[in-house]
Amino acid sequence: MTNEKKRFFDTKKIVNTGILLAFEIVLQILGNYIVIPGGFANLNFSLIIIALGAIMYGPVVGGFLGLVSGALTLFAPSTISYFFAVSPGGTILTCLAKTTLAGVAAGFIAMALRKKNDNLGAILSSIAVPVINTGAFAIFAVLFFKSRLQEINPNDISAALFLGMIGFNFIIEIMITTIVAPSLYKIFIHVNKYNRSHESK
Repeated sequence: MTNEKKRFFDTKKIVNTGILLAFEIVLQILGNYIVIPGGFANLNFSLIIIALGAIMYGPVVGGFLGLVSGALTLFAPSTISYFFAVSPGGTILTCLAKTTLAGVAAGFIAMALRKKNDNLGAILSSIAVPVINTGAFAIFAVLFFKSRLQEINPNDISAALFLGMIGFNFIIEIMITTIVAPSLYKIFIHVNKYNRSHESK
């Protein structure tokens, strides 16, 4: 097995990804039942974990965590009652694609800036996750859920999308993800350094 494959299948990486996955499942299930008043989309606290996984281990782990997050979103009460009724296929594609794309993109950003400016990479990756997630959701909403948008505001689909369907979710998600994910990454780095220093003694 080459060194590159060994790094990819590193035991610590697999264990840490499993821990991140466990936290993500808990956060996503909680988020499935939290909807900002006036909005129709759930708050996605698992974006923090997607960003953290992408920062730590790159696009494969980021995309994997994003895919799991999207799969869990399919079981949210609002997803089933509000979006599935309009387009089952569109709902499945939207839920799976938006967070997966966000995780993959964030992972590439983190990798690109790892050696140049790791802290900047962590921050930009954390910003990218909610931005791409919401941007993809907006595109898919126009493609698959136009009738829902027209119900909210028949005269202005853009206003219905950003004020009615997305609401304050994006603002809350980007604030929380941008603050929490880089902070957790710093803790992870310090813990790793501490462990290495004690192992070498």
